[in-house]
Amino acid sequence: MKQISKFQNQKILVLGLARSGVSAAKLLDALGAIVTVNDFKPFNENPEAQELLDEGIRVITGGHPVDLLEEDFAFMVKNPGILYANPMVEKALEKNIPIYTEVELAYLVSEAEIIGITGTNGKTTTTTMIGELLTADRAEGKAYLSGNIGYPASDIAQIVTSKDQLVMELSSFQLMGIDRFTPKVAVITNFYEAHIDYHGSREEYVAAKWRIQENMGPSETLIVNGDQEELVEFGATTSANLVLFSTTRKTNGAYALDELIYYGEEPIMKVSELGVVGKHNLENALAAITVAKLYKVESGTIRETLHRFSGVEHRLQYIGQVEGRKFYNDSKATNILATERALSGFDNEKLILLAGGLDRGNSFEELVPAMTGLKALVLFGETKNKLMQAGLAAGIPTIIFAEDVEEAAEIAYNMSESGDSILLSPANASWDKYKNFEIRGEKFVEAVKKISEDEGK
Repeated sequence: MKQISKFQNQKILVLGLARSGVSAAKLLDALGAIVTVNDFKPFNENPEAQELLDEGIRVITGGHPVDLLEEDFAFMVKNPGILYANPMVEKALEKNIPIYTEVELAYLVSEAEIIGITGTNGKTTTTTMIGELLTADRAEGKAYLSGNIGYPASDIAQIVTSKDQLVMELSSFQLMGIDRFTPKVAVITNFYEAHIDYHGSREEYVAAKWRIQENMGPSETLIVNGDQEELVEFGATTSANLVLFSTTRKTNGAYALDELIYYGEEPIMKVSELGVVGKHNLENALAAITVAKLYKVESGTIRETLHRFSGVEHRLQYIGQVEGRKFYNDSKATNILATERALSGFDNEKLILLAGGLDRGNSFEELVPAMTGLKALVLFGETKNKLMQAGLAAGIPTIIFAEDVEEAAEIAYNMSESGDSILLSPANASWDKYKNFEIRGEKFVEAVKKISEDEGK
């Protein structure tokens, strides 16, 4: 870790805990800052705050007292999930207190080059692919995953060396809180509409994503989806070295033509050799291959690694088979596009879809073409009635309501037959019922395990 003096004796407010807030507070304390942590959760229900207090860090819990900002803080490190409409954040902006997220701290202390991945869909899969490709058959060093994928970047940044790479999945929330952050390589998988409840408009959401490249220059590389005209147009304005990947045409990055994947003039592998299915996963693979080639990974290593790659947890994760029925966990599909992409990899006539969740005001008309031909639809959560209307428009013959994911799995199994697939791909956030999509996915996996055990009795 770089030993920097920037934070020495600086008064810094960490707003919101969870994993990234704890990590940021500890790192700032280690770098000599005078840290105050403020978290909404009461102290007696807040083990993270108790832990920090035990380490001598000042904590204020049970609310967000705006008058705390009358103290002379040099800047605020904000949990990405806290809205900019939060009174504490609004007051900080009014007082011209800079607001960062902990990925900015990670950048400042990391000895390793940073590879940043953002976009609406495919971030986690692309990040994981890149990590595996850059670590395979390597004599020294390692590619470490961090960021929105679940490992606080400011934790991992403290252990990486100049022989490693720090591969960071970055959300729009995190990118709104950067200042000097500059990845050596950045990837934008795609731009679609998402998180409007946070950003207020698609334009603001896209602007937040585009910040990934704002400090990059000719010595850094920006990799974008060449099949998205909007991204190509954005790419024309960057100061970074621009590289495109494409599923339809030859580019200066990885591309697919006639069922083969190329980099430059060199064929790398057959599309059919990828360990994951669907056009969206082909796009993810092309982005990852482009990064791997920039780091001189051999084509044979790329082919072997991506052939073995079977996806990531909660993202089209194959769980297993019970009495001839295949189960897939795609709980990370928290928006319509992600579910559309998941459906593209299946035969709808033999597919039962499980969907539903938090109502963010979406209608689901866009899903109708992708759902047409489904064998059945099992719905749960706040959006079940809206999804039922889309299912009726798609002509789905059987639509059933369930209380939760666990009951949905049981209903789907009972109506299925050997040769069918059962897919959890909710098209909605989980927060109406589950704390996060991981817990929703875990409940589904547990339900499938119980079905398997019951059948084995």
